[in-house]
Parts: sequence; C-alpha cells; structure tokens
Amino acid sequence: MAAIESLGFVGLGAMGEPMCANLARKSGLRVYAADRRADPLQRLAAEKVSPCASVAELAHRADLIFLSLPSGREVEEVCLGAGGIAGAGGRVRTVVDCGTSPVALTRALAARLAEAGIDFADAPVARTREAAQQGRLSIMVGASAALFERIQPYLAAMGTDVTHCGPVGCGQVVKILNNMVLFETVGALAEALAIGGRAGVDERLLLETLSKGSADSFALRNHGMKAMLPRHFPENAFCAEYALKDLGYALELARAGGVGAAGAEVARARLAEAIRRGHGQKYWPVLLEVVAGEE
Repeated sequence: MAAIESLGFVGLGAMGEPMCANLARKSGLRVYAADRRADPLQRLAAEKVSPCASVAELAHRADLIFLSLPSGREVEEVCLGAGGIAGAGGRVRTVVDCGTSPVALTRALAARLAEAGIDFADAPVARTREAAQQGRLSIMVGASAALFERIQPYLAAMGTDVTHCGPVGCGQVVKILNNMVLFETVGALAEALAIGGRAGVDERLLLETLSKGSADSFALRNHGMKAMLPRHFPENAFCAEYALKDLGYALELARAGGVGAAGAEVARARLAEAIRRGHGQKYWPVLLEVVAGEE
C-alpha cells in the first residue's frame, strides 16, 4: 500500500479540535480538516491545519482520515452519505472513527468501505478534554494487526495509551464498557455525597478521604472533585445526552450477550431524568442533582 503522505480530520468539537492540533504538531505530515463551524478551523490555522469546504474535498486531499463525531449516525453519514467519503473517489484509503459508535454499525461500515477500497478502524478515545489537549488520551483500537501497525504512529500523536483490542469493532466494545463503568461509578459517588451530606459529613472531606482508601478512582478525582463538589456542569463538555447515548450502546451489547446490566439501567434512568429536567446539554455528572434531589 502507498505511503501515508497527508492526514485529514472531520469533527472539531471539544475533543476533536485538540486531537487535530496534536496531529498537526507531531505527525510531520500535512493535515487537512473539515467542520461545519468556522471557529475551530480558524483556531487550527495557527497549527498550519488546512481547512476543507467539504468532506468530499477532504477525501481528495488526505490519505488517512480521522473522525470525531457525536454518534454513529453522523459517522455513517460522513462515510456513506451524499457527498461522503465512499463516493468521493479521492485519494483516501483509510478511515479511523475516534468517536463512540455502535459495534454492529462499526462492523457494517468496515464492510461497506472495503467495497470502495477503503480500510476502516475504530479507535474511540477516553479521558478528558485536558488529556486531549496534552496528547494523553487512552485510545482503544479495533483493526487488523496490519492496519493497527499502519495507524498506530498517528494515534500515538494524540494518546499515550494506544491499545489494540482486537479486530474491527473491538475498540468500540472496550470503550463502551469503559463508559458504562464510569457512569455507574459516578452514580455511586453521587449516592455517597448525598448520604454523607445528610449524615453531617463535609462533602469535600468525604471525597478527599475516600481518595486515600480503596474507593479511590479516576472518576472520584476528576468527575467527583472537579465537577460534583463545586456543582460545575458546563454546557461545553461531554453532555448528559451523549452519556445516555453511550449507555444505550452498552445495554444493546448486554442484551445481545444475554447479560443483565442492572447498574447500567440505573445510570440510564438517572441520566434520562436529568435530561427530562432540562439538563441534557450540561456536563453529564449533573445526574448528581437527580440523586441528591437538589431541585
């Protein structure tokens, strides 16, 4: 296969913009990008990222395209829809989905793109926007061994932990389960804050003390300390609607495997209630307000 000489990026949101910036800084290759909004493209001009007016134009300029989109619906549209990658007839030969998408759709897209001579890998990312800015994401990859070897150097420009999880779709399985465990853990933290507070214990003291024992976790130190304690649930972060979408993917996998997932069902109910109360666009640990009855 021909050498990769240029990179593309579609989707410059909270995670995608810093990921694209790191690619431009570290890959040593020309980077092109497309997004419906002008602002992130203008900011990325400082990193010498070249804007494209459409996905089709991007497909004509980039050999390898990364996607960072809200859901599988947008990934399918960008790959197979009108003006999308498959029909562009460009130079692109590899597409990597860095968002969280359904496993069945991921495998179906890989088969459809293969018909157009395009390799497809899933490489969803975990950790925070700060980690994306620092190039310290955890990236879970579903791809053949040969394709993983081909794309790994570029993923390493965006993450410090790049794990080959198995063939296509397996990266999504691991990421979806990562999110499921995280959502359930934050639900447990919300319960602890509510119970501890009503029993007369200071919330900050509670979490700081838990962090010194066996209840310590990434969720406690990040979602608990930085969002739940100060009740800081901004709208420019991973929102409750996205979290509910990812939990839906996890529950689809559970049903397909004949596995009960009561903890995930509880987390889904709390997120759905937070959305019903008008918090759908807020940072998803806002589910604390449902658990604590703060409204």
